[in-house]
Amino acid sequence: MKKNMGTVDKAVRILVAVVIAILYFTETITGTLGIILGIFAIIFLLTSLVSFCPLYLPMHINTNKKESK
Repeated sequence: MKKNMGTVDKAVRILVAVVIAILYFTETITGTLGIILGIFAIIFLLTSLVSFCPLYLPMHINTNKKESK
């Protein structure tokens, strides 16, 4: 699995996941929307930790500047 996520991409995903978690635990978002956004937050965290996004492959996106050369 080749890394295809850069530092900025990972940071933005982690930030979005943290914001979603805060909104969920403060009960600003609830119900079905809260569950769906929670799933997205978990996916964002997992892809950030492994520096790989499977959706980037078919679209030929690579935000990792070290690997894109």
